[in-house]
Amino acid sequence: MTDLDTLSHVTMEGLGFLSTLFVFVIGLAMLAIAIVFIVDVTQTKDAVRRNYPVIGRFRYVFSKLGEFFRQYFFAMDREEMPFNRAEREWVYTSAQGGDNTVAFGSTKNLTPVGTVIFINCPFPTLTEDSVPTPPITIGPYCDNPYETESIINISGMSFGAISQPAVRALSNGANLAGCWYNTGEGGLSPYHLDGGCDIVYQIGTAKYGVRTSDGGLDEAKLRAIAERPEVKMFELKMSQGAKPGKGGILPAVKVTPEIAEIRGIPVQTASISPNGHPEIRNVAQLLDMIERIRKVTNKPVGFKAVVGAYGWLDNLCKEIQARGIETAPDFITVDSGDGGTGAAPMPLMDNVGLPVKEALPMVADILTRNGLRDRVKLIASGKLVTPAEVAWAYCAGADVAVSARGFMFALGCIQALKCNKNTCPTGITTHDPRLQRGLDPEDKAERVRNFVERIRYDVGVIAHSCGVPHPRALKRYHCRIVQNSGRSIPLDELYPPVAA
Repeated sequence: MTDLDTLSHVTMEGLGFLSTLFVFVIGLAMLAIAIVFIVDVTQTKDAVRRNYPVIGRFRYVFSKLGEFFRQYFFAMDREEMPFNRAEREWVYTSAQGGDNTVAFGSTKNLTPVGTVIFINCPFPTLTEDSVPTPPITIGPYCDNPYETESIINISGMSFGAISQPAVRALSNGANLAGCWYNTGEGGLSPYHLDGGCDIVYQIGTAKYGVRTSDGGLDEAKLRAIAERPEVKMFELKMSQGAKPGKGGILPAVKVTPEIAEIRGIPVQTASISPNGHPEIRNVAQLLDMIERIRKVTNKPVGFKAVVGAYGWLDNLCKEIQARGIETAPDFITVDSGDGGTGAAPMPLMDNVGLPVKEALPMVADILTRNGLRDRVKLIASGKLVTPAEVAWAYCAGADVAVSARGFMFALGCIQALKCNKNTCPTGITTHDPRLQRGLDPEDKAERVRNFVERIRYDVGVIAHSCGVPHPRALKRYHCRIVQNSGRSIPLDELYPPVAA
């Protein structure tokens, strides 16, 4: 047999094997389809699959893929919720230190009701006339008051809700940027301390990290936390924007041994906080708890709340006046009804609590009317991820602004909406080591710094355009709000000044 004949024989054998393999694979596929067909036709739980066996399953495949494809192929720049592409891209570009100018014209519609329009001055503040944003002092009656200059800070995100490398990146980035980092209600981890930044320790309804065995406040643990020089203030969380009336929810799959130890709870058991503090059922008890924490820690103490009913705030002010101005909370964090979280019931997330755009000026006016506006600092929280939103907060009366999801975008969040599934593709809200591997804390710390610096710069640009030297000089008359008529009115007409 010649070499040519041998080669031809081998080739024919190879083709024969491939043909047999192909027939086998086709047969296997047909068998699988037949099995799926029988399963779909005989089951009774799903009408679509029963009526359209096999092909009915593609409905669920396309529905699942749709949430990923929409933001890339179908949604316009200003269409998505909770944050649209234009907002996300601004944060991404800023965090990367890139050029975030835009060309040709704005894609933002300026006519919808509620749109904020800043009022430019005919003689804007010249660059050489601008000044650094002056610091504010929180807790003047404390042994250790806190002074801060930063106009944007990191809002509460618990270790547990977000991953170890994400916490490290935020801690180091906050230190680089000179802003504070709120721990969230999950306790103080070594990763919060990793960067040496200023820390605001949040005490939630479950008292994680400072709890007794029965869920009360452990003053010895609290005192030990307060002795950390990085811990500057304490925030008592009464309620949270995405779930007012409901406590924190950390699914069991995210309660690792380390997280369980820090929180003081069982491993792989869902971490469900009470929907309120059992020992705080009225304004008097709220002030009692604030004073108790302040006496143990010797540091500023305030509370975080979503505003719905608001008569209790007037009652709180009256109780402060009866007790003495030094007993007031050192700050109030006003959270928004459209705030974010890792997991929340949809009825609460969608329908309960006032948005910060209504709540913030209301709280500022209540404090002013009761002569407490200078004593109690106001912190604005809730969807403040771009310079315009932060600048609005200062116009409305905020002393400080904080953001959580803005910093998640700075870390690389793609709004996959998987925060509660432990499958976050960017490693931010997962404890899966394989997924966490993609998040480099050193690189992301730089992105956090870039984001903070860009917010500060661009809010300054808005302030200078309005004719003031720095963001904290912005007032209500510097912005207007579009009304149903299509016309805008000044914010100080919508919320007229009140007398102390």
